[in-house]
Formats: sequence, C-alpha cells, structure tokens
Amino acid sequence: MKIACYPGSFDPFTEGHLNVALRAKELFDKIIILVANNPDKAHTYLFNVDERVMMIKEVLKDYEGFEVTYTSGLTIQKAKELQATTLIRGLRAITDYEKECQLHEINEYLDPNIDMLYFMAKKDHSFISSSTIKELFFQGVDISSLVPQPVLKRMIEKKNR
Repeated sequence: MKIACYPGSFDPFTEGHLNVALRAKELFDKIIILVANNPDKAHTYLFNVDERVMMIKEVLKDYEGFEVTYTSGLTIQKAKELQATTLIRGLRAITDYEKECQLHEINEYLDPNIDMLYFMAKKDHSFISSSTIKELFFQGVDISSLVPQPVLKRMIEKKNR
C-alpha cells in the first residue's frame, strides 16, 4: 500500500488544501492529513488541533482513502511511524519554494527514505493561504468559495462567539 502524509497547520483547511489532497490521492492508496500542533504557535491558531482534525474529517467524509491525525513533534518522525513513504506539499509561489527547499533538506537529513512530492497550486487557489483567509473573513469578505462548507460553518460559529 502506497501511503503519503500531507502535513500542515490547516488553520483553516482551504479549498486549495482540498485540491492538493484530492490530486495526491490519485497517486497513493492512502493520504494521511497530518495536522501540525505547534505549542509555540498555539496563541495564533483560530482553531485548536481537535477542531482542525474534526473539520478536515468532516470535509473528507465522502472520500475514500483519507485519514486525519495530528502531531506535536517532527513531521518526518510521525510520517515514518505512520509508514508513509512520501510527504505531500503544495506550492503557490516562489516564496513557498524557498521555504520548502529548506524543509526538504532538513527532512532528507532526518530520513532520506521519505520522499517529498510537490503540487503546484491551481491558478484559482494560488492566492489562498490560511492566514489570508482568516484576515479576509474577519474583515467581512465572503470567503465561501475559498473554504469547504464545514469549515465556513465553524468559522462563522467561532466569529459569533
């Protein structure tokens, strides 16, 4: 069985993330969405790790071959534990590429047996980032075409609290 991990903070999970996950699924038997839970960034998250995992599970409930979990440690170690052979990453712009090159080298140092596979964002998703989504949303911009409906619902609930 070919297993890949798709790591990220996913705060929130966007249509861009979903697009990368679905495209990656065409190449692997199982995609494990690996939600990063960085305690140093806890104050910047809109959703806690349990909420993010739950939302992504809800988004993917009608798709086969997906699993959603989280890690508070190194992604590469969790991927190895989950028997993944590949890490999936999305690229939007040259700034993503520079950051990903550094991550690639670190991960290759930690475990040269786990490959990294990059998907270029589709044109209509290339400007989407989780931080931009949050900023637009809290400024009153309609983001309904940028995030899956279960995510939008949770964002509205969070805003109304």
